[in-house]
Amino acid sequence: MNTEFESTADRVVIIGGGPGGYEAALVAAQLGADVMLIERYRCGGSAVVTDVVPSKSLIATAEMMDEINRSGGLGIRITDHEDDVADNITADLKAVNERILSLADAQANDIYEGLVRSGVKVIQGTGTLVDRDHVKVVETGGTEYTLEASTILLSVGAHPRELPSAKPDGERILSWTQLYHLDQLPEHLIVVGSGVTGAEFASAYRALGTEVTLVSSREKVLPGQDEDAADVLEFVFRNKGMNVLSRSRADSVTRTENGVEVTLADGRRVEGSHCLMAVGSIPNTEDLGLKSAGVKVNEAGHIVVDGVSRTSRSGVYAAGDCTGVLPLASVAAMQGRIAMFHALGDAVQPLKLRHVASNVFTAPEIATVGFTQQNYRENPTDIDTVMLPLDTNPRAKMLGIKDGFVKLFARRGSGSILGGVVVGPRASELILPITMAVENRLTVDQLSASFVVYPSVSGSLTEASRKLHRHL
Repeated sequence: MNTEFESTADRVVIIGGGPGGYEAALVAAQLGADVMLIERYRCGGSAVVTDVVPSKSLIATAEMMDEINRSGGLGIRITDHEDDVADNITADLKAVNERILSLADAQANDIYEGLVRSGVKVIQGTGTLVDRDHVKVVETGGTEYTLEASTILLSVGAHPRELPSAKPDGERILSWTQLYHLDQLPEHLIVVGSGVTGAEFASAYRALGTEVTLVSSREKVLPGQDEDAADVLEFVFRNKGMNVLSRSRADSVTRTENGVEVTLADGRRVEGSHCLMAVGSIPNTEDLGLKSAGVKVNEAGHIVVDGVSRTSRSGVYAAGDCTGVLPLASVAAMQGRIAMFHALGDAVQPLKLRHVASNVFTAPEIATVGFTQQNYRENPTDIDTVMLPLDTNPRAKMLGIKDGFVKLFARRGSGSILGGVVVGPRASELILPITMAVENRLTVDQLSASFVVYPSVSGSLTEASRKLHRHL
């Protein structure tokens, strides 16, 4: 069957139902467009089904285990009522993963229902660009037709990168999308890759009680993150018994009789029960028809976009991990919204990466926004900075928090807050005041003049800002 739908003045066709796609669809529908969203699997995309929602749900369980492990320092004793001997608290991974998959399923359903209520037509299948104005649709059931559109948004995401010498098999050698089908905790998990994904899963599984070896090709974990934050995290990792192999590149991963063997570039071999490959991702831009539509990609295959999500082809926009701007669900969603505001003639502000807050969900968490330590090194005469350890904070002491800090960067002279870093439990919540300060160009004096609850961990934010006050 080959049917061509009639075009409309404001027909928006969106390929991909992840955060960039579904947020764009909601905005376009609100602005009165005829919106069709094509998603091959579930609404929410990989962010909901296999990535963000599942991983952060797993991490939430790990955080609870971490708090239980720290509770002894607060005077809490967990005992067996029969013989008054300390219980071993363990994670039931099958139950944990069943909960995770249930949450992901519920979130995907909620997103689908919200789209339908907003008037978006959701099509299950795949979409391919024919040219600037047309998208070929192949529904899951096999029906094929072409949609004509005034605006097209590409939000097709990315997938885990695989090494030819370490192909995931879903049993012992795993990508991060395959972890949620394990019924038992790995005895010894080898994590290859110390970026955000690798660090998060290494942190979570160590907290759940698994022996973890983290293979890092760099000198430190989390290359590209704040160096002081990476130092704290690596210290915590090692202190919790994690084996961190720095400057160690994995050459291959093979199955053994009872597990896996990772061979490093220098000839060393590491044996474990399972291996998680976390060596980056690849954009899902192949076979999308980009060349025929005149849409440019970079050497890595990411779609090239500007600040309002426009591609090189007028009328075609892109959002999310397929653009390589920042691999964050929040950024994808903002890119999608901005694209629709621009395409449909509403007021719009270009994406400003300096305003983007990001978080690494390890224990402790690492949250950042705005200027970085590298910016400071490049402009030491123009920027002031201060770092305040959390172990001096009274509330942190009460909670048994020993590792972490607050760091601020401010413009010398004006005192405008340019960025900051928070390392500690729930850093993702504590970064908001700094994000607001950066976006609204608040000064350190304005932030320090704000009342905070005493005692509170957030009190370290105002204390840090007071240390950056300059006497006039």
